[in-house]
Amino acid sequence: MTGCRALHRHKAHAAFINDTIQHRARLTMKILHLLSTIDPRAGGPTEGVRQSGVNMAALGHEVEVVTLDDPAAPWLAAFPLTVHALGPSKGNYGLTPNLVPWLKQNAMRFDAVIINGLWQYHSYGAWKALHAMQVPYYVFPHGMLDPWFKRTYPLKHLKKALYWPWAEYRVLRDAKRVLFTAEEERVLARQSFRLYKANEEVVAFGTNPPPAASAPVRDAFLAAYPELKEKRLLLFLGRIHEKKGCDLLIKAFAQIRDIDPAAHLVMAGPDGGDWTPTLQKLAAELGIANRITWTGMLLGDMKWGAFQASDAFVLPSHQENFGIAVAEALGCGLPALISDKVNIWREVEADGAGFVATDTVEGTVSSLTRWLELDPSRAAAMRGQAKDTFHRRFTVDAMSKDLLRVLQTGAREDAGPLQSVQTA
Repeated sequence: MTGCRALHRHKAHAAFINDTIQHRARLTMKILHLLSTIDPRAGGPTEGVRQSGVNMAALGHEVEVVTLDDPAAPWLAAFPLTVHALGPSKGNYGLTPNLVPWLKQNAMRFDAVIINGLWQYHSYGAWKALHAMQVPYYVFPHGMLDPWFKRTYPLKHLKKALYWPWAEYRVLRDAKRVLFTAEEERVLARQSFRLYKANEEVVAFGTNPPPAASAPVRDAFLAAYPELKEKRLLLFLGRIHEKKGCDLLIKAFAQIRDIDPAAHLVMAGPDGGDWTPTLQKLAAELGIANRITWTGMLLGDMKWGAFQASDAFVLPSHQENFGIAVAEALGCGLPALISDKVNIWREVEADGAGFVATDTVEGTVSSLTRWLELDPSRAAAMRGQAKDTFHRRFTVDAMSKDLLRVLQTGAREDAGPLQSVQTA
């Protein structure tokens, strides 16, 4: 009798697991994203989750987000998806006692869990909760395995190397898939640590199409910065951070300033490291302080107004996983003058949607010079090609479809072998 009850419980449990996994193979999915923060100042991963989540919800899928943010964080209310803020968390690592219990209690509600980013507690905590459960999880490293960090911050890398075998290595090793947004990122990710195992896949990444060009939006931006009127604007839009190559951009601009006296550099973005005063001092020493405008972070119509008022987009990064701002610029018809450390540089170069050079002063001088000296007909053609490249390669629709393909393929892989458990 006891054996019959045990067999009954075994079959009931197997049926529950099988039903759960068969559900994952259906067309509609319940997806949970994990991020350390959804603060818009955090950049690309947050914006990618926001846009892809809204897009997937519009297709009938259910998307929720877990973050380590304090529940009182001011940016939570404006986020367009269901958010579970499990902070407050401690320090830059984001340690919180709430994450693992929440995942153990709720993870089975979801068909897939997606970890966005590494090196903070949300990734390791997710592994602790999920690796023994019947919930597949996926990881977007978002460029955080790039060997640039190893070369630039050797002491930090030593600390990471000690931590790696016990945490992030396991996060990647046990993931259903580790998702890269460019082939370049996938190749580079293998170069940071000798111990490395991951089921790799490259997926599309993108952003929403920009709003239609609007004279009032453009004029409102220029009205806010009247010194920019009648100027040929070269736009940098991103975090003011050393990895973005802001210093070499200023040095390069100083060298090409005489090519076109109307050329003016716009530095737009938040400064999380108080680097702006140093850069402004550099600009003054080079005699170009009056030819650079610092706007801080631009949002909404002000951001689109900056794109629409500009002549070209410049990003000479030392390391850039995807570059949502690059895609947005292309969508606005701005040629991208980028370094070969922006991981979508091959696509930009192959399509003729901008100019690519090394992440050096000399390389940036080359790209700026080529653009400023380009004849008007070729410049117009490049602007058209920029838009074509965006619509062909970098839309949020393409990103959502490709991610769903990966998640549903994984669900079908899980569904097969467990079918036999129920019928045994």
